[in-house]
Amino acid sequence: MKKSDGKMTWLQFALFGTACTIGTGFFLGTSIGIRKSGGWILLTFVMAAAATLFVYDALFKLSADRGASGSFRNYAKEAFGDWAGFGIGWIYWCSEILILGSTITALGLFTRFWLPDFPLWVASAGYALLAVLIVALGVRGLGKAENILGMVKIAAIIMFVIIALVMLFNGKGPQTAGEPLSRRLGELVEPGWKGIWTGLLYAFYAFGGIEVMGLMAGQLRRQEEASKAGRTMIGLVLILYILSVGLSLVLVPKGWITPHESPFVIALGRWGLDAFVHIMNGVLITAGFSILVAALYAVTTMLVTLSKDHDAPRWMSRTAFKREIPYFALMFNATGLAVSITMALLIPNRIFEHITTAGGLVLLYTWMIILFSYLRLNRPTAAGQVKSWTAVIFIILAITGTWGTAPACQASG
Repeated sequence: MKKSDGKMTWLQFALFGTACTIGTGFFLGTSIGIRKSGGWILLTFVMAAAATLFVYDALFKLSADRGASGSFRNYAKEAFGDWAGFGIGWIYWCSEILILGSTITALGLFTRFWLPDFPLWVASAGYALLAVLIVALGVRGLGKAENILGMVKIAAIIMFVIIALVMLFNGKGPQTAGEPLSRRLGELVEPGWKGIWTGLLYAFYAFGGIEVMGLMAGQLRRQEEASKAGRTMIGLVLILYILSVGLSLVLVPKGWITPHESPFVIALGRWGLDAFVHIMNGVLITAGFSILVAALYAVTTMLVTLSKDHDAPRWMSRTAFKREIPYFALMFNATGLAVSITMALLIPNRIFEHITTAGGLVLLYTWMIILFSYLRLNRPTAAGQVKSWTAVIFIILAITGTWGTAPACQASG
């Protein structure tokens, strides 16, 4: 069996991918998906998981054939020319900056659970500044930290599932004045096919992170185990998502869900489990901040790569001081975060959904380019083409589902 210089086993790699995937896009973005899709959000998770797996397979088959350590910029350049490599590099940068903005906004919202009168933009600015300082000082042991926090996030979701099951079997669900289950189920399926269409983007957003695994492909000890790691990771994430969200849908009326609060915190709070509410909120902040630091480090590194490949100004790859940290690229990214902070000041009640929607859209454009590069370069078998085009169709549905829909924050009043 072929070995690489990587040090991660397939299980460690799957856990790393889980840590990169489960984040604020799930813990908070799910609220938007529930408002738009109702109970159909469970189906959108399945659709998004299938498409995510097909994109993952395409990315790693490209990596296996070309040995570029998952650099989808290289694949796009080889498939379509220099303009494609330049374009996908900057599209990915835009998606990551938007996702970073979404993350600092989510962290601000989580903080306001404890400090409701604290300005959102100040909280977001504080987290952004702290993340920039940590990256500027140098990030060591980030992979190990992400693995540990990945276990923390998994444990938090399992904790919620166990509590929800106990509440369900003990008949101690939400106090809804004897609302019959049939009425609740009717409310959940009411959005119909339009709910699937308009909420699919937010299910995809909850699976964002596989492209980071592609960039880390060289760290996998046995490259032929990449497929097993991906299937394990996506399968585990899907099971956790369906169990936790499904139980919250059964026990918590849709009207209680708001796009400004995690549905899990809402559920625990409505059940009167104050201690677990604070534990969960603390986990959300810790996990979200770890993703913020990791993503900021990754996007800064990627900007340096763009500069070295002459797809960005050369000064962005310059380093300073003994640590050789690319401060110029880091400060450029910090400027991008400042835009999100400004938006949090101007439109605090709508900022999270708007920036999450934009980040999800741009990320899906990146996934589309990965799929088209795979179809052009690898010329897969009929089965591979069916999988790739199925993913393309689901992605197009998610993108077009945002057309003409009112923000969930407006829909919820």
